Amino acid sequence: MDAAHIRNFSIIAHIDHGKTTLSDRLLQRTGTVADRNMEAQHLDSMDLERERGITIKAHPVTMLYTAKNGETYELNLIDTPGHVDFAYEVSRSLSACEGALLIVDAAQGVEAQTVANLHLATKQNLEIIPVINKIDLPHANVDQAKQQLEDILAIPAENAILASAKQGIGIDDILEAIVKRIPPPKPTGAASLQALGFDSYFDTYKGVVTHVRVFNGELRPGMQVKLLHSGRNVEVKEVGSFNPKPYKREKLEVGETGYITANIKSPKDVKMGDTMTDARNPSPPLPGFQEIHPMVFSGIYPINTADYEHLKVNLSKLQLNDSAFVYQSESSVALGFGFRCGFLGLLHMEIVQERLRREYDMDIIATYPSVIYRVTMTDGTVKEIDNPAFLPEANYILSIEEPRVKSFIMCPNEYIGDMMALVSEKRGTCDQTETLDSRRVMLTCTVPLNEILIDFHDRIKSITRGYGSMDYEHCGYAEADMVKLDMLVNADVVDAFSCIVHREKADSRGRALAAKLKDVIPKQQYQVAIQAAIGGKIIARETISAMRKDVTAKCYGGDITRKRKLLEKQKEGKKRMKSIGSVNIPQEAFIEVLKT
Repeated sequence: MDAAHIRNFSIIAHIDHGKTTLSDRLLQRTGTVADRNMEAQHLDSMDLERERGITIKAHPVTMLYTAKNGETYELNLIDTPGHVDFAYEVSRSLSACEGALLIVDAAQGVEAQTVANLHLATKQNLEIIPVINKIDLPHANVDQAKQQLEDILAIPAENAILASAKQGIGIDDILEAIVKRIPPPKPTGAASLQALGFDSYFDTYKGVVTHVRVFNGELRPGMQVKLLHSGRNVEVKEVGSFNPKPYKREKLEVGETGYITANIKSPKDVKMGDTMTDARNPSPPLPGFQEIHPMVFSGIYPINTADYEHLKVNLSKLQLNDSAFVYQSESSVALGFGFRCGFLGLLHMEIVQERLRREYDMDIIATYPSVIYRVTMTDGTVKEIDNPAFLPEANYILSIEEPRVKSFIMCPNEYIGDMMALVSEKRGTCDQTETLDSRRVMLTCTVPLNEILIDFHDRIKSITRGYGSMDYEHCGYAEADMVKLDMLVNADVVDAFSCIVHREKADSRGRALAAKLKDVIPKQQYQVAIQAAIGGKIIARETISAMRKDVTAKCYGGDITRKRKLLEKQKEGKKRMKSIGSVNIPQEAFIEVLKT
C-alpha cells in the first residue's frame, strides 16, 4: 500500500487501564476479526496473560479501515504491556511507530506507569493521542482526568478523546484521530532496504519468525538480507502480516509492519533491535533502542538433573521471545547443574519461571533472587558480584556498593505517613513529595534495589487498599554495610541458601531461614544443628532432635544395668554417626524454603 495511507501506532498506558479491551474494539470495528471469532483479550494469546489480566508480550496486528473521507488506510497496531518490568517491550514497540494512543482510566486518573510510558514515547518524538477510557463507570471523573492530563503530563485536555472500550463508545473518533493526527511513515532516504527487527518467536516448522517494520525499500521472498548485528546473510523465505493470526503477503513496503521467516535456525542469530538490509547493497543501521541490562538475578535448576540439556534449549527459545532475559551456566553443590538467569524485575522473573513450567513443561527450582553488587577489593580492583557464592572473603573486601533505584510512588493523601514508614523500613529515603491533585500525592524516593525485590509492590498495594502505584528507574550505586549470610546444616554450608544482606537485617533473616529449615528437613538418626552465620560468627540456631529408636523395648524386667548398657551403646553409635553422617536435604525442602 502507498505509504501515505499507512499509520503505525502503539497503545500505551498504566497496567489495567484498558489497552487490550480497546485493541479488541478496534479489531471488531475494522472487521479484522469476525464477531463469531471474537473473545475478550483477543491479542493476549498466552494463558498467563489471560489469567493475570496483564499483557506480557507486545502484539502486532494489521487492520484495514475505510475513513469518513472514503479512503482506505492500513493501520498497524502494536498492543504493549503496562507493568514497569516490561518497559523494554514498550520501548521496542515505540521504535517501530509514528504515534501512540495514551490511555488514562477516567476513574483512576494518571498513574506512575502512565508518566513513564509517556516519557518513552516523547523520547521517540511520537504523536500522542490522549484517550480518557472507562467513562461509563459510575465513579468516573472525566474533569479530574482532563485536569491531570494538563497538570501532570502537560497535554492539552481539549485533544483528549472520551471513550469506553467496553461499551464501544468513541471508537470511531479514535480511528479518525489515528488517520488525521498520526503522520504517515516517511522513507529514510537510504540507498537500499532498512528494516527494524523489533520482536521474534520460535516456530517448530518455520524456525525463527522475526517481526519487522520496514523503514526503507521493500522485503520480498527470495531476497538475500544481511543482519547487521551478527553479520549473517540469510535468504527471506516468506513475508506476511498479522490479522491477528499470521497471513502471507507478496511483499512488505515502506512503513509496513509484519513478519519474515528466513533460513535462521538458531535463536542466537537474531538480535532484537537489529537492522536488516540488502546483502548486495547494504545501508547503514537504524538507530536501535538501548541494550537492556538485567537488574535481578536468580539461579534456575532442573529438579531432575537429566533435564539439564532440555532446559538449556528451552531457555534459548525463551530468550528469543524475550530479549531482556539473559542466562549462563552455573553449578551448585546442593542443586547440581543449572543456569544463572538475569531479569528486569520480580514480575519478569515470576513470568519467565511460569512460562518455563507451562509452555515447555519443565520442573524447575529457583534460588533466592539477588542483585549485582560492586565490590572494591583491598588491592583496588573492582568486581561485580551477582551470586553470593562468588563474594570474596571479608578480609579482602574494602567496600561493597549496592544498586539503588529512584522510585516514584503515587498514593492517596491519607496514606502518605504509612508509605514513608514503609520506605524507611526498606532503608530508603524520601527525597520529594509532590501534590498531584486534591486526592493524591507523588513521593520520589531512593531505595536499595534488593529491598524492593520481594514484597515492596505488594505492600504498597495492601497499604493503599489497591490505589497506590509505583514506577522505578536505576540511579547508580551507593556504599552499604552488606554481609554474606550462610546457612549451615550439620556444620556444612548449603550454598543454595546463601544470600547477601544488610548487617542490620541479617539476624532476623537468619532466624527466619533457620526456623523454616527446621520445619522442612526430615529428622535424622542423630541431632542436627541448623545455623545462620556471618563469616565465623553464628547469629541464629535451631536444632532438629534425633529420631530415637526404643532400644530397651526388648528388656522386660531384669537388672537396670542391661538397659543402661543398651542406651550407652546407642549413644556411642549416634556420636559416631554424627561425626561421619551427612544430612541429605530433600528437593521439597529447597522448594519450600526458596518459596518464602
